[in-house]
This record gives sequence, structure tokens and C-alpha cells, in this order.
Amino acid sequence: MTHLWVRAEQRPNEERVGLTPQGAKALIEAGLRVTVEESSVRAISIAGYRDAGAEIAPENSWPEAPAEAIVFGLKELPEDGTPLPHRHIMFGHAYKGQPAGRRLLERLKAGGGTLYDLEYLVDDGGRRVAAFGYCAGYAGAAVALKCWAAQQRRTLCGPVGVYESSIHLQQELQAELLAVDAGRPTALVIGALGRVGRGASDLCRAMGVPVTKWDMAETAHGGPFPEVLGHDIFLNCILARPGTPVFVPTSALHARRRLTVIGDIACDPDSDFSPIKVYDHTTTWDEPALRVHDAPPLDVTAIDNLPSMLPVESSEDYAAQLLPSLLTLGDPENGVWGRARDFFESHISRI
Repeated sequence: MTHLWVRAEQRPNEERVGLTPQGAKALIEAGLRVTVEESSVRAISIAGYRDAGAEIAPENSWPEAPAEAIVFGLKELPEDGTPLPHRHIMFGHAYKGQPAGRRLLERLKAGGGTLYDLEYLVDDGGRRVAAFGYCAGYAGAAVALKCWAAQQRRTLCGPVGVYESSIHLQQELQAELLAVDAGRPTALVIGALGRVGRGASDLCRAMGVPVTKWDMAETAHGGPFPEVLGHDIFLNCILARPGTPVFVPTSALHARRRLTVIGDIACDPDSDFSPIKVYDHTTTWDEPALRVHDAPPLDVTAIDNLPSMLPVESSEDYAAQLLPSLLTLGDPENGVWGRARDFFESHISRI
């Protein structure tokens, strides 16, 4: 019997989960064994999973899970260097030259484990089967606007937190923008036709922010892109991959520009393929803005778990997308799981 073990998230400010109680019930009815760890932070109560028939395990007990269990989480594991013998479903961020990703692969190789990277779960046409993109774009655009509003107050953006719903986020942001009495900035969204870009564009539209929408057609010439510097806010919604053009070179720091806020929603600064070259590390919930130039100011916001600002909405949306694939876990050698395993093995063989 296939055994899915849903672990508690151990990263700060991470309340999401990739399986809802309704999804757990569907898996159990399909013949899978489901264990869900208790969690002190998860936005969805453990009671629902218990009622659905899932087995309940102590928080952070996944290292002692049965050897055959497939451990399912979203964000990274604690970097304690221990070998990893299980099969893991998670966002590994391991295939683009990231140092932390290399360490994760080394731990999996040492323990004989496998990574089914959620970013690389694709159908037979190469399209991702599930993504947090819309909520990431929505929250990322909101944080960028918060950074812009803080600039109007001649300060850096303060801490951000969790919102009960997107409506609550909108209400708070609208009040911040009205308080600075500086009109509305202009925004350029690159990747506007994708889920991330649609979320970012929808948030801007809800706030009355004029949006220029670009996608593959507008970026096909490969750059340079002076239009980026002609907007107040630039929102990058394109994942870094080989061949991704540079949207913001280091020369932008000293160029004549209207641009004062970069929202790197795709958030891959330590990738070899990052399209934004004016910063090199992510920002945090406590310090969401990184000032990379003073006069005129240029702030970068790059939080890598943005959807957790809307943990219930983003979890429910993502879990609904992923459930059809989880229902096929009984045959992990084929389909989306086989493709993810093959991708993992192609990389682990180089270590």
C-alpha cells in the first residue's frame, strides 16, 4: 500500500499545506495510507484530517517514518546535513545551481533517497500540474506596493504577515496607499499571461495601479529592456531558466530611471539564470525590502514563500490542482512521478 506522510512545515512563516482534509479522504478512499503530522503552525486544523480518516503523527516526526513512506512537504528541510533515505515530495530548488539545492542533493545521495520536486511535476506536454503561482503573484504585487508606499514616507517597508483572506489584504493595502496621498504608481509585469503574472496584474488592478503587461512576445528579442526603467514598479513573474534574458542589469543602479521598486516574485536570486542582477539574496517577512541604491532609491523585495501570506486560499487552490497527481502515487515509476524521478536521477548522477 502506498503510504503518503504529510510532514509539518519547519520553516518560519510557513502555514501552507499541500493536502486538504478533503484530499486526504479522497486518497484514503482510493486505497492509499495517509499520515498527517500535527503542526503548531498549519493554517488548516488537524481535526479535519483526523475526521477524514488519516493517521496522526507527532510534529516533525518524519525522519522516523517507515522507510517505504513518501514524505510530502512544501518548503525546505532543516539543513542539518543528515542523510535522507526517504522519497520526498517538496520544492527542492535544487536544479539551477543553488548552493542549498546542491547540499540537498548530496544528502539524498548519501541516504539513498529520492526527490520528486514539485516544480518539476509536469504532464506529458511539459506543463506543470500544480503551482502556487496566482497567490504568489497576488501577494508579491501587494508587497511591492507596500514598498512603494513606504518610499513615499521616506522609509523602508516594515514587516509583512499573514492575512485571513485576499479581501483583508486588499483592505489594508488600500488604506496604506490612500495614506501617502501620492496617486498611484505604474507597474510593468513580465510573465503576465502565466498564473503568477495574472495574480500580480489582478492585485494591481484592484488597487487602481496602471499595468503594462508583457509576456514572451515582448521579451523575445532578448533585451535590453529600457521600458523596465520607465515604470515605478517592475514585477518579475518568470522563473529563471537557461535562456531567460536579463531584465535588470547591474548598470540599472546608476541609470536614469523612474523605477524605484523591483518585486522579484519568481525569486531565484542565487540561480545562475537570474534575470535581475542588482541583488543576490532573498528578503524576509521581517525585512521585506532590500535597498540596493540610495539616490534615487531602488528597493528589491524577493520573499520566497509569498503564498503563505494567504495560507488558506493558497493551500486550497494548490491542493486541488495537485490531488489528481497524488491519486496516481500508486504507480510512482510512471507519469508525472516517473518524469520527476528521471529528472532527479539525471542530476544526482553528476554528484
